[in-house]
Amino acid sequence: MSLVIRPERPADQAAIHDITRRAFAPMDYADGNEQDLIDRFRAAGALALSLVAEQDGALVGQVTFTEALAVDGSPGWYTLGPVAVEPDWQGQHIGSRLIEAGLAALRKREAAGCVLTGDPAYYSRFGFRPYPDLCPEGEPAAYYQILPLRVADPDSVVGFHPLFYGTY
Repeated sequence: MSLVIRPERPADQAAIHDITRRAFAPMDYADGNEQDLIDRFRAAGALALSLVAEQDGALVGQVTFTEALAVDGSPGWYTLGPVAVEPDWQGQHIGSRLIEAGLAALRKREAAGCVLTGDPAYYSRFGFRPYPDLCPEGEPAAYYQILPLRVADPDSVVGFHPLFYGTY
């Protein structure tokens, strides 16, 4: 059976929590609360898009997109992350397929663009570029990236949903 990428269902929530916890556990840069962050987004109704990867009936990955906030008030901005793949399934391009499917969904929504904080060497393959001059305060400018979708070139700071900072 091939990999299926689909929207999350309520029955997927516990598996998403566990996959995210296991995927981020060995990462030096992780806060260790990524799975709780997804749960908080869901509880607050702030998940704009959550896709899962399913292989032979078992979930093996998930990607989260939330609304982002442009300082100039322009609508249609999203944040990518977290994205997690079951450790035994990593290295098989599942994360890439989840990200690509999510970005395709954002394009269908005519999103202005997508932001993230992450490794430029990895995310450049999806078209993300560093925008250190537009980095929100408190974020690492070297890792802040934007993928313009509907806009040609962003000119406003686009920040993350307040839940990323534990407030709402």
